[in-house]
Amino acid sequence: MKFRYFAFCLMAGTMTVSSCNAFLDIDPTDKATEKLVWSDAANAEMAVNYFYSDIARLGSFRDYQCAAGLTEGLTDEFKYGNMTYNAEMYIPNEISYGGSVITANYTDVYLGVWGSTYEDIRRCNEALSKLEGSTFGEETKIRLEAELRFFRGMYYFELMKRYHQAILYDKDLTKISTNIPLNTEEEGWDMIYKDLKFAGENLQISTSATGRLTSGAAYALMSRAMLYCNNWDAVKEASEKIFKMGYKLTTNYSDAFKNDNSEDIFQVSYSATDDVSHSFDGYYAPGGDKLIDGNSMYGGYGTPTQEMVEEYELATGGKPDWSKWHSTTGVTDTPPYDLLEPRFKATILYNGATWKDRTIEPFVGGTDGWCTWEVDATNEGRTTTGYYLRKLVDETHHFSAVQASTQPFIAFRLAEVYLNYAEACYRASDNVTALEYVNKVRERVDLPILQNLSGEELFAAIRHERKVELAYEGLYYWDMRRWGLSSTAFTGIRRHGLKIEQNANGSFTYTYVTVDNQNMNYPAKLDRLPIPLAEIENNANIEQFAEWK
Repeated sequence: MKFRYFAFCLMAGTMTVSSCNAFLDIDPTDKATEKLVWSDAANAEMAVNYFYSDIARLGSFRDYQCAAGLTEGLTDEFKYGNMTYNAEMYIPNEISYGGSVITANYTDVYLGVWGSTYEDIRRCNEALSKLEGSTFGEETKIRLEAELRFFRGMYYFELMKRYHQAILYDKDLTKISTNIPLNTEEEGWDMIYKDLKFAGENLQISTSATGRLTSGAAYALMSRAMLYCNNWDAVKEASEKIFKMGYKLTTNYSDAFKNDNSEDIFQVSYSATDDVSHSFDGYYAPGGDKLIDGNSMYGGYGTPTQEMVEEYELATGGKPDWSKWHSTTGVTDTPPYDLLEPRFKATILYNGATWKDRTIEPFVGGTDGWCTWEVDATNEGRTTTGYYLRKLVDETHHFSAVQASTQPFIAFRLAEVYLNYAEACYRASDNVTALEYVNKVRERVDLPILQNLSGEELFAAIRHERKVELAYEGLYYWDMRRWGLSSTAFTGIRRHGLKIEQNANGSFTYTYVTVDNQNMNYPAKLDRLPIPLAEIENNANIEQFAEWK
């Protein structure tokens, strides 16, 4: 959103000094007072605008989820290639290796959001309190309350999915106190449900993904959030509301990440001319974009793994046999990239792929180049795995013209809701409907429909579709965590890539290599993040969770 800076100034300017002296009790003329803000609908709307940019923190461009880069870098999907200690560099590797570094303080610094989120909740509740006493039209008041309750539900969701419990505050500001115990997990999820349901019932119904929040956005967040507390009825309730609103899957998968298309339910828009941008391309564009096009940040900080590549099916269905390319001595056969389903080519750049009117060269000495983990201290744009991220990177972005990235962040889209619904139906033992909605996602990319699946086979199919369809959208790490699968799936394994070398005759040798020098390790205690030390020291009614003592 383009309006947060002004809205922040507006909110900051509402702090005034009260006095019993009528002569001194006048409105200053150089700032917007609370009285002015909440007596005028347009000003109140600008105050609410303050919260909009936090929607971008849900995803990849302003990652709310992890102060150490994309959360996929903590999984088997993605590998960061730089050794320097920084976000988008060594830190996500360090977290993925686990061990003694995973202390309560370290985890809070790099994965925690407690303090900043409570600051936003406080501001949100202050706005709700002021809105209640406002004097403008009831219809506008209800709409703005719905927007604010969407944000409060969003903030509490980010707390609950990490900590499983939270201190619940509402617009009654007299309840704010230092020594308040945690509410129960059930109470936390119930508040999120009620906030998002109110928002869904009172926001406009519109299939436009841009502008102000819609009913669809509220129900989309509700369908996502309720998966985390196993409230399958609420997931179905929210999803079915969306299905009636007229959203449609795009014909081409890659179009789902472009501006205001038929599938997107809500997006955050950017504009270089308005100085509202992000740096995603600078971090993740292929390394050759620096040499050819002037990327000042090198690119290629993190790259997709061979494990992720092998998740994709053949275009005709079923997975190819990759055993030939698991050779540690190298083979000259070209991997079956051209045979894979459309989402592969829309998500991952590979040797020989076309990009910006050139051919990707992720081989040793190529334009994009190869980096060996913990041998080359910095990758300088070179791939550590033999691949680059294509999805979410803007192919139309030319660094020679402007460094900033402006592609939209798609916060919610219909395909995710289909898969949320499929999972809820599966959990409710409705296998037929679960398969129907999994197949809606598969049919878009012309994959064969799945039939007669149930039990673990059906659950595995749902997990596969979420991993592929929603790849690098910031959901996989949290999905595995809420399913209770992380401690087994991300422990005792190493990630891999294909090291590519060009031969004298122009052919290539592909060698299967480990891109970790130690095993990944996901301690079970990461299933719930620790409460920050500052909160424990200042709140006599809270103690650290048992797994972090």
